[in-house]
Amino acid sequence: METVRPKSSINERSKKFAKTFQKVIGLRTATKIAANNGICLLATQARFKEDDFTCQNQKKNEDNNRARNRAVMEALIARLFAGVTAIKAAYAELQMAQDPYNNDAIQAADQAIVDELRAISELKRAFLKKELDLSPQVTLMLAEIQEQQSIMKTYEITIKKLEAEADHKELDIASLKNQLQERLAFNKSLEKKLNSSGALSMFENLRFSALNPTHFIQFLHHTIRSVRSFAKLMIKEMESAHWDLEAAIKFIHPDAVFAKPSHKSFAFESFVCITMFEGFNYPNFIVPSEPFVNNQPHRHSPKLYFEKFRKLKSLNPKQCITQNPSSSFAKFLKFKYLQLVHAKMECSLFRNLNQRKLVNSGGFPDSAFFVAFAEMAKRVWELHSLAYSFDEEVTVFQVKRNTRFSEVYMACVAEDSVFPSAEASTADEVDLRVGFTVVPGFKIGKTVIQSRVYLSPVVSAASS
Repeated sequence: METVRPKSSINERSKKFAKTFQKVIGLRTATKIAANNGICLLATQARFKEDDFTCQNQKKNEDNNRARNRAVMEALIARLFAGVTAIKAAYAELQMAQDPYNNDAIQAADQAIVDELRAISELKRAFLKKELDLSPQVTLMLAEIQEQQSIMKTYEITIKKLEAEADHKELDIASLKNQLQERLAFNKSLEKKLNSSGALSMFENLRFSALNPTHFIQFLHHTIRSVRSFAKLMIKEMESAHWDLEAAIKFIHPDAVFAKPSHKSFAFESFVCITMFEGFNYPNFIVPSEPFVNNQPHRHSPKLYFEKFRKLKSLNPKQCITQNPSSSFAKFLKFKYLQLVHAKMECSLFRNLNQRKLVNSGGFPDSAFFVAFAEMAKRVWELHSLAYSFDEEVTVFQVKRNTRFSEVYMACVAEDSVFPSAEASTADEVDLRVGFTVVPGFKIGKTVIQSRVYLSPVVSAASS
C-alpha cells in the first residue's frame, strides 16, 4: 500500500528550489550588468596595482637618467679642468724653452697646446649638439690622471726654473765674492802701499846714519792711524755691549763740547793715546821689570834702539810674543793692555775675563779686539824705539785745557768744527781754545812735533 505524500509538502520544496535558482541567476545578471557599465570589482583592484608599479618604474628611470646626466656633466667639467691644467703645463714648458732657446721643446709644447685646445673645442661642439658620449667613471678617472700628470709636469718645470735661478744666483754670488776678494786684495795692497811703500817705504833700506826727524813724523802718522782704528773698534764693542757712551765721554773729558756728534770719537782716541803714550819719555817706557840705576833708567844706546826698530818692524805682534815671550815688548804689551782695558770693562764687553787671564799668563788671544790692540801697541813701541834712535833728548807734552791755540805746538784734529755759538756771535766774542789733547806732541832735541788737539769755544765776558 503506497504512502501518499501530501501536496502541500511538494509545493514547499518546489518554492525553495525556485528561490535558490533565482538568487543564482540574479547574482550573475548583476555582475554582468556592472561589467557592462565599466565597474569591475576584483579586476579593478589588480589594474590599480599595475598602474602604481608602472609609475614607480617611470620615476626610477627618471632618477637614473638625472643621475647619469649629472655624472656626465661632472665628467665633462673634470675633463675641461684637466684640459686647462694641461694647457697651463704646456705653456710653462713653452716659457721654459725660451731661455735657453730650445726649438724642439718649443714646437712640442706648442703642439701640446694646440691638441688640447682642439680636444676642448670638440667637447664644446658635442655638448651643444647633445652628442656627448662619455662614460662618466672612465672620463673622471682619465681626467684625474691627466690633471695629476699636468700638475707634476708643472712642478717639474717650476723646480727646473728654480734650480736654474739658484745656479744663476750662485754664479752671481761667486762672481761677487771674487770681486770682493779682488777689492779686499786691492785695498790691502793700497793700504800696504800707503803704510809700507808710502809712509814706511823710507824705512826699508834706512841706515842709522841717514836717520832724521822726518822719519819719526812719518811713522807717527802711521801709528796714529793704528790708534784711531783701535779706538773705533773699542767704540763699536761698547755700543754692542749697550754702554752709555755719553757717560763714558763725560768720565774722560767732563767739560768737552763737540761741534758734531761724529767728533765724540776723538774723546776715546784721546783716552787711548793718554794711556799708550804714558811713559814715552823714558827709555824703558815705564816697564816695571826694566833695570834702574839711582831711580833713573840706563843711558840708552841709539844704535841699539834703531836695530830693535828694524827687527820689530818686519814681524807681526804674535810672532814677537811667540819668539821671545820675556822680551821688553811682551812685557809692554801685557802692561798696557791691563792698564787700558780694565777688568770690569773687559767683563762687560766680552762677558768673561778669558783674554785677561791669557794675557796675564803670557798668551796671545786671537780675538779681533786683542789683535787690533796688539797691532797698535806694536806701532807705539816701534815709534818709541825710533824716537830713542836719535842721540838727543826725547820729551812728550800735552796741552792743558783752555790754552790758546798755537800753530807752533798744536794742530787741530777737526778743522771742520763749526760751533753754533760761533755762528751767532762775532769773531771777537768767541775764542776757540783747547778742549783736550787727542795725540800728545813730541820734542826730539830742538825739533817740535805738533800735538793734535780738539778745540772748543770759549765765550768772552764782553758778549754776555
